[in-house]
Amino acid sequence: MDPLDTVPDAAAAAAFRRLVRHLRHRSDAQNVDLMGLAGFCRNCLSDWTAEAADIDRDAAREAIYGMPYGEWKAAHQQEATPEQLARMADSVKRNA
Repeated sequence: MDPLDTVPDAAAAAAFRRLVRHLRHRSDAQNVDLMGLAGFCRNCLSDWTAEAADIDRDAAREAIYGMPYGEWKAAHQQEATPEQLARMADSVKRNA
């Protein structure tokens, strides 16, 4: 059994919320950089949340971003550089 599966659901949920709040606080951490380094970003968390909770993608994005996605994007998202996009593409190839 994967040790992760032994973590109580309440503790896992608390850790997830802490991660999401950390990402909300660190709006300077661009999604393209998260994708380039870790192969996932806020949008991935939103998609996973929508799937797990059987909710609309927009509702899941608002839960993750703390505001409508369009608002967050307008306020925080910067234009991705060719280097960032290349790093992201290489990272995504490693995802299962």
